[in-house]
This record gives sequence, structure tokens and C-alpha cells, in this order.
Amino acid sequence: MDLKKLIKTESEAIFEEVVAIRRHIHSHPELSFKEFETSAFIAKKLSSWGIAFEDRIVETGIIALIEGQNSEDHCIGLRADMDALPIAEESNASYKSQNEGIMHACGHDVHTAILLGTAKILYGNRHLLKTKVKLIFQPGEEQLPGGANLMIKEGALENPKVDEIYALHVFPELEVGKVGLKEGMYMASCDEIRITVNGKGGHGAMPHQNIDPILIASHLIVSLQQVVSRNCPPTIPSVLSFGRIEGLGATNVIPDTVSIEGTFRTMNEEWRKEAHVKIKRIANHLVEGMGGTVDVDIQVGYPYLENDAAVTRKAKEKCISFFGEDNVVDLPLRMTGEDFAYYSQKIPATFIRIGVRNEAKGIIYPVHNKRFDIDENALKIGIQTLLSQVFI
Repeated sequence: MDLKKLIKTESEAIFEEVVAIRRHIHSHPELSFKEFETSAFIAKKLSSWGIAFEDRIVETGIIALIEGQNSEDHCIGLRADMDALPIAEESNASYKSQNEGIMHACGHDVHTAILLGTAKILYGNRHLLKTKVKLIFQPGEEQLPGGANLMIKEGALENPKVDEIYALHVFPELEVGKVGLKEGMYMASCDEIRITVNGKGGHGAMPHQNIDPILIASHLIVSLQQVVSRNCPPTIPSVLSFGRIEGLGATNVIPDTVSIEGTFRTMNEEWRKEAHVKIKRIANHLVEGMGGTVDVDIQVGYPYLENDAAVTRKAKEKCISFFGEDNVVDLPLRMTGEDFAYYSQKIPATFIRIGVRNEAKGIIYPVHNKRFDIDENALKIGIQTLLSQVFI
């Protein structure tokens, strides 16, 4: 049987249904670990197609297993995340968010719709399967401790044991029709930093009577940059950025405290731990040296994401075979984080990007943007990408 022709024919036949699924999920977004309606919608779809599943994993997660007469002991995992972000959508689309202040601005509606479409085709052609396929609909990718971490703890990779796992993610930098992969290290660990600088507030005209946390905080932010610029080995990608500083004083009022929030990201676990120590040490010494006190809270987030070389190479070859070499792109390192990294720490994994950009249609906005959208032809490309990993 011509499996490439089968994949193309089946994905074309299901395309309009998958578009409708995506639009329904997009218009009903739910925040991390609160995806109750989304979970019920997925369960209803799987049931209507006759696909058995287990639900209420980490409350809203769902796992389905598809196997055929020819399935071997090998098991492939396919994962889709399904939570949205606290962003107010700006769109004229008929399928724009109906839940105020919540939006699928990171494309998880797309991932879920693709996996549902893939599930229907796999089940309808299960007699051709030579491997078991475990479908993981995962909550809470956008919020620590990460749905992937919790799903793994509840046995998502067991019974049957998953031997390799794949996930897709929308990529607005790529034109629709293209896919991107990268062997080895791909995305960074992601830690959240919260610092409170305590001083002594008072009148801005008499700073000698105060301990100015605004001044201390400004010195601290500058000094902390040396953690990366003067301590990190040049071979280890690292980023330390601060995105929020708040000191509720006034033009003539020095506040008592200043809060600072930022992120630390890297691709080496030993250096990650060492950097945490340095951040705390610098903060304590500098702030105390200027007369204040400091509280440093570093919330350890997702680990780095490493795409298994052999699995990624195999995936790339299959994508080239299906889409052609011109449509398969080698990706650079990214310092963004992703909880799929937890899977990659456990078993061979690869994280594949699918292009969603279409400049002619004005579809140009990045993820986490209030105007983010996709060229829906990416849904078809996504289904074909996953099916090619299973069938070809």
C-alpha cells in the first residue's frame, strides 16, 4: 500500500472537520489546569469515533491507546497540550475567544485539533499499524510545575511503556507548509526569580534618613548581569533577564520595599544550580552592604529540552520524504522553555515545529500576542507530520 498517498488522502478528507474542531477549541479557551470543557470536548470526540481512553489524569488530562492487529511491542507517544493564556484576544475572526481575558495565543488549540485528527485517521487505519500509539492530551503546559511533569508522575509513559515521543508546536517564524527540527539541545531550562529588597522609606528630599530600596534595586539588577557575562562558560547558552520592577513610592516618596521579577534560562544543569547560588550570594552581599535586607525566591521550572539525535534524525528523514527537502528546516537554539522537556529527560523525544505564517493573509504575529492566529492549512501539515512518523 502507498502509505504516503493514504496519509494525503485521509488528511484531506478530514481537513474541514479538524478546522471546525480547532475553531471550537479556540473560541472556548481555558487556563492551565482548568481545561474542563476542553477535556470533555476531547472525550466526546474520541467516544464518537470509538476510541477508548482514560480521562481525569491530572484532573483534565486524557490518554488514549490505539493498536492494531499487526502492532508490535514498540509504542510511540504523541503529545498535545491544551491550555490557553491570560491574554485578551484582538480579532475579528468568527472563532475568536468567547472567554474574556483568555486566549489560545500559543497555538495549543492547534496542537489538540491536530492530535484529534491524527487519532481518527490512526484508528480508522489501525489494521496497518506496526506499533502501538499512545495519544497524550496534556493540561497545564503554561504553568509550573507543568502538566507534563504531573502526567509522567501519574504514569503517562507506562502501561504500555512509551519508547519514543513526539510533539508539534506552531512556529510563526516559518511559512505554512514548512516544518522545522533540531537534533540535540533545543530549548532552555526556565526558572522564575522573585526578589524583594527591603529598605526604610521616607521623604525623597531627605534620603540620608532613609535606606533607599529603589537605588539598591537598580544597583542589584546591574550587578546580577555579571552572573552570565562574567561567570558563565561561553559554551553554555544562558539568559538572565528582569521584566518587572515595582517600588510604590512617588516623586518625593522613597518606598520601604521594591520587588523585582525575572527569569534565568540555560542548557546545563550543573551551571544552572551554580548560577542560583551566585544570584543569591550577589543579592545578599550587595543589598546588605547598602544597608538593606533582601529575600530571594528562585522557583525552579522546566528542565532543558533535548531532542534525541537518532529519533530526530529519523523524524527529519520522514518529513523530507513526505514534504520534500525544501520544506524541512534546521532550527537554531531557542532560549524559550517548554514542559515537553520533562518527556525528553525520560525517553527519546523530538519536538517538531510547524509553520503557520502567511504574510499575504496578514498572519504574522508571534505566539503570546493578542493578534496571534494561524493559516489553518497548518492543521493538515501537522496531521501529515504525525502520521508520517507512525506509518512511514
